[in-house]
Amino acid sequence: MASNSGQNGIQLLLAAEQEAQHIVNAARAAKQARLKQAKEEAEKEIAEFRAQMEAEYQRKVAESSGDSGANVYRLEQETEAKIHHLNAEASRISNDVVQMLLRHVTSVKN
Repeated sequence: MASNSGQNGIQLLLAAEQEAQHIVNAARAAKQARLKQAKEEAEKEIAEFRAQMEAEYQRKVAESSGDSGANVYRLEQETEAKIHHLNAEASRISNDVVQMLLRHVTSVKN
């Protein structure tokens, strides 16, 4: 009888070990599934964040390009106004400058 109870004990231990192995395997599979799900969620969030940042970047580029075009136009207008002003001033004082140069060039100093 002692050998039967010893045999039953061994059988119980083997069955318990197999059950424990199934539990461990199920836990590993569940962990792998959770990790895979977490990775997929993280990749989805990264893709959404990347798309959001790209959209914001494109919006800022478009805004600055538009501003750049407006700035270029404004600078061209300012430059044209300054050139016109300088030409008008040069025309206004050119006779006086010519007279002054002629006076200095033709005068002889000892």
